[in-house]
Amino acid sequence: MTGGLRKAVFFALVIGLVVVGYQCMIKPANRNLAEVKSRVDMKIVKLGEYEKATAAAEDLTKQLEQLEEAISFFESRLPPKSKIHEVLEQVTVIAQKEGLTPKTIRTLASKDNGGYIEQPLKMELDGNFKAFYSFLLETEKLPRIMKIRELQIKKEAKDEGRITADFVVSIFFQHETG
Repeated sequence: MTGGLRKAVFFALVIGLVVVGYQCMIKPANRNLAEVKSRVDMKIVKLGEYEKATAAAEDLTKQLEQLEEAISFFESRLPPKSKIHEVLEQVTVIAQKEGLTPKTIRTLASKDNGGYIEQPLKMELDGNFKAFYSFLLETEKLPRIMKIRELQIKKEAKDEGRITADFVVSIFFQHETG
């Protein structure tokens, strides 16, 4: 064998070794690296989703705490049903203090609304309009949840400034426990 042929065979063997090495080692390693990289990318995407879900859960926890605070606030303003006479007495005292004359006070059928009871009272008050307005302002200041509805005010023709107010005031109570 001549020196040039030896060099050509050696060069062909080296090239063949490079091709076989690429096919048997580098190409599978690149394929494996691409698979691992795609799995890592998917895990990064899932991690981002989990971070968003965690942030949303924390927001929901904060909202739940705020709702629990609101519920406890409103429940503190709902007296137990056994104290209906006290609230009725407070409303009557305010009306008398403002110079209004209670003509009628009747309890209507109470309504059970799931978490609370609504006790409507039909009232008819007679007196000065300014006194009635003061009565409304004072009842609004009571530490109870109340709603005035079906309000009808009739002006008396013979006495200027005097009215008869006919309305339903609803007082809200907690359910009795135990």
